[in-house]
Amino acid sequence: MFSLEKQYNLMEPSLQLTKMKKLAVTSLVTLVALVSTVSFAQGHSAKTKTQPTIIETAIKAGSFKTLVSLVKAAGLVDVLNGKGPFTVFAPTDAAFAKVPKELLAKLGKDKNLLKKVLTYHVVSGSVLASTVVTLSEAKTVQGGLVKIKVENGTVFLNGTTKVIKTDIKASNGVIHVIDSVLLPPSK
Repeated sequence: MFSLEKQYNLMEPSLQLTKMKKLAVTSLVTLVALVSTVSFAQGHSAKTKTQPTIIETAIKAGSFKTLVSLVKAAGLVDVLNGKGPFTVFAPTDAAFAKVPKELLAKLGKDKNLLKKVLTYHVVSGSVLASTVVTLSEAKTVQGGLVKIKVENGTVFLNGTTKVIKTDIKASNGVIHVIDSVLLPPSK
């Protein structure tokens, strides 16, 4: 027998509305699950594949506690976590221990002076050791020049500061470890 209801899918409107709601809810749940899975996968892969920034690398190393503390005090964390690239001549905690306590106290009280000293340790660009040894000087972010000299295969900055470890790569640049704190020349 011929059924008009089957041929034209003429069922009660309330049943059609209920089926449409179920379909809409199912579609929405599926879409949310898909977006959540894709977002998690992208976030997870980005975290596992990306190198840490200069600041994150310094924190992880554990021998730059004073430097990181001063960078925070100067408000430079966002800059050194930024895109870069930067080259940082990073004094160790032992290097900061050589600085007279009066000077450290003065730096702690004068944010502008602290920024000048810290940015004197930073060069724009990612300058690897193989390039550093070919230079006689480098212009710092602070604006001053750091003198570079190589003696018997060892790099010295401003004559006496020794580079003790090179090419620690970060996502936004490179770190070269130094054994003394660099002070910008007074003008």
